Amino acid sequence: MIDPDGPVPVYRQVANILAGRISNGDLAAHRPIPSEAAIVQEFGVARGTARRAVAELRERGLVYTVPQRGTYVGQPEA
Repeated sequence: MIDPDGPVPVYRQVANILAGRISNGDLAAHRPIPSEAAIVQEFGVARGTARRAVAELRERGLVYTVPQRGTYVGQPEA
């Protein structure tokens, strides 16, 4: 699933997988995405990598973060 030696950075690979789950509806709009701890556990990556993957999703406009609450899937585009 994750190729640590591949040309694509690991954080971007994780972000791409999560983006795929958002686009196919596995992660629904306005519902929380997996926590950093859950991402670390599922993908076997460092916490900083998980944090960077979430930041990548935020930069793509796929998720938004509510302080003290968590990170949620954004509204899908019509």
